[in-house]
Amino acid sequence: APNNNRNPDGITIYNHCKSRTPPAHFYTQPPPTAILQYSAAVVQAAMASSAGDPLLPGEPPHRRRFLPPSIRLKTSVWSELGGAVGDLGTYIPIVLALSLASHLDLGTTLIFTALYNFASGVLFGIPMPVQPMKSIAAVALSSAHLTVPQIMGAGIAVAAILLFLGATGLMTRLYRVLPLPVVRGVQLSQGLSFAFTAVKYIRYDQDFSRSSSASTSVERPLLGLDGLLLALAALLFILLATGAGDDDDSAINGADGRAATRRRSCGRVPAALIVFALGLVLCFVRDPSIFRGLRFGPAPLGLVKITWEDFKIGFWQAAVPQLPLSVLNSVIAVCKLSSDLFPEQAELSPARVSVSVGLMNLVGCWFGAMPCCHGAGGLAGQYRFGGRSGASVVFLAMGKLALGLVFGNSFVTILGEFPIGILGVMLLFSGVELAMASRDMGSKEESFVMLVCAGVSLTGSSAALGFIAGVVLHLLLRLREVDCGELVGRLRARRYRWLP
Repeated sequence: APNNNRNPDGITIYNHCKSRTPPAHFYTQPPPTAILQYSAAVVQAAMASSAGDPLLPGEPPHRRRFLPPSIRLKTSVWSELGGAVGDLGTYIPIVLALSLASHLDLGTTLIFTALYNFASGVLFGIPMPVQPMKSIAAVALSSAHLTVPQIMGAGIAVAAILLFLGATGLMTRLYRVLPLPVVRGVQLSQGLSFAFTAVKYIRYDQDFSRSSSASTSVERPLLGLDGLLLALAALLFILLATGAGDDDDSAINGADGRAATRRRSCGRVPAALIVFALGLVLCFVRDPSIFRGLRFGPAPLGLVKITWEDFKIGFWQAAVPQLPLSVLNSVIAVCKLSSDLFPEQAELSPARVSVSVGLMNLVGCWFGAMPCCHGAGGLAGQYRFGGRSGASVVFLAMGKLALGLVFGNSFVTILGEFPIGILGVMLLFSGVELAMASRDMGSKEESFVMLVCAGVSLTGSSAALGFIAGVVLHLLLRLREVDCGELVGRLRARRYRWLP
């Protein structure tokens, strides 16, 4: 290894590889030996830059001894910070709407989701997101208007089922037998749904006191601190800085010299972090009086009193529609997407992801934290804006924990002034990134199943309905390939075999 004192020649060659200049004794050794040594060092240098080598610039080697491998930087700190805020376009509207309409304690939710983020980053080693359960939030904000104990009861019910499926291995079996086109259809429908919602955020004013997607008929003004021009400027800035999200090493190395340098420089800009920081500054500019509404200190923790009636209402009205979405999008789609985005890592275990969702809600929901799960959309968003390791969500956990401990529930007054158009822009890129995961369908038949699954999911606003339609369609297409004559012959042979 380059940092091994027992191989001084390897150290010398490795250091020269940074400038791509062979050392002097390269020319004095036999050609095969010199070529092998230099080639091996080049490979080590490439692996160091892409997989988080101890000699990564900007990260002293002595600091890495105390860090678990799962949260060691694979890119720069700024890239991981940019990825940390990549899923806030989904997180903030739902949490803000529940805090305003259902009196959810934002401080408690921030603290517990920070703990979830930290544990997810350490355990999984990728920017694993933690997002509110969307179906439960939608029911809570609808005409049913669930109370906080009923919301927590629904979260505990979903968590118990997912924990059972993961601990018994049933989730892993479902993951293995599920056709890939059906999973891609669920991902495509979820990504397009995010994109449609993002466009509404950008074009129309929102009333989050009624719903996380309560678009009014009033179009967003062109100018102003939350105007259409601001949202378009944020969109243009992110697009110029990150492009289509394909600025990886292979794409950059394939470009010419100047283009590669320009794209590499733009890729170092934490576009999402800058846009989000701008939004926070504009919160205080739009309403300076929010300084007076801030209260310092964490919200007091206490157990939520959940009656049996709360469990029943929460289960039938919120947990039942949430369960298919959690199984498909929070576990199966996340595992599939992680293998696409991080092919160099071992594939995520569906059982571990399912148990993770179950455990974190079985703890947090009793204290009033919003029921949460992992999500393919959040993973796509954090990857899109630079997250490549568990360090990304650990940085996010530190920010959430600080806000929850310092401001508590009063932080909702700040989020209430956040420019919704900026959230729409961030959500748009996350949705498009998730939808693009479905571009690997290699045949017309697979694309047909995927598109039908996505279309039914979007039309019926139900991932479960699209999932059932996709599975049935896949089985029918497989049935066309069965040779009925051969099947009948086998059945007759088996029947005669058992005759006396």
